[in-house]
Amino acid sequence: MSKSLKISVAVLICLAVGYGAGMATQSSIETWYPTLIKPVFNPPNWLFAPVWTLLYVMMGVSAGLVWSKMEVIPLLVKKALWVFAIQLILNALWSFLFFGMCNPFLAFIEILLLWLLIFETIKLFKPIDPLASKLLIPYLLWVSFATLLNGSIWWLNS
Repeated sequence: MSKSLKISVAVLICLAVGYGAGMATQSSIETWYPTLIKPVFNPPNWLFAPVWTLLYVMMGVSAGLVWSKMEVIPLLVKKALWVFAIQLILNALWSFLFFGMCNPFLAFIEILLLWLLIFETIKLFKPIDPLASKLLIPYLLWVSFATLLNGSIWWLNS
């Protein structure tokens, strides 16, 4: 499989996970979420979809770049992609916990774990493909902001 095909497949997988997570948020965005007290730095709802779409594309490109090195350093790539896959699952799980279960506390605990796994993924990707590692930095920064936002929403509404 060519490098560009691996990147394309990885991008599609990330976008599919993002789409699934987005579906979990739909009903709560209109019903439960508006009833919450939110911090002053809470961004407008319309901002989340374009930001996440861009981040999922960057995540997919990153994973595809690493995947393309499978023949060269298979053990490092396999480990890095497993950690990437776990953080991607946690990424989707957060939406189900926060919006699907309407549970900011559980989502907050989970997003802390997600942040650690994103950080670990960046570290594992760096020796394989430095660009792949750098492509995940905006994701880590956004999840850092999301962690603060999630924690603030939990605190303000507990």
